[in-house]
Amino acid sequence: MPVTIAVRDESTSGEAYAAGHLAFEREMVTVRELIRSRVFQDVKDHNVKRNQTRFSGLVQPTEAEQELNGYRLKHPRQVDWQKQYEVALESFAHNGFLVLVNDRQVDRLDEVVELTRDTTVTFLRLVPLVGG
Repeated sequence: MPVTIAVRDESTSGEAYAAGHLAFEREMVTVRELIRSRVFQDVKDHNVKRNQTRFSGLVQPTEAEQELNGYRLKHPRQVDWQKQYEVALESFAHNGFLVLVNDRQVDRLDEVVELTRDTTVTFLRLVPLVGG
């Protein structure tokens, strides 16, 4: 039975906002599938809008500048979801963001999680510390 879950974005600086919803055909999915679905939806939402230079997604596209709650592309363009997915997997592996399922951290890509209509998945973006 298909299940739709809520997705949130948060940062360690305290910013939090809803990122939307994701639908899955199964109730048991891996963390890798959660990330893949999230990235695919981000890119799909961006690419459907023409002439947009703002990308609101999990990871920064190539040649984009970070802004508040998103990224600014130098020129309006389509984003490749597969490249974004590769960047997201790399970022997850190097602690660029954490994935929380109902406030419980999941830290392995192949970890299986159970989804219900009450599930909330949070992508917690880690803000690097800046030294002097």
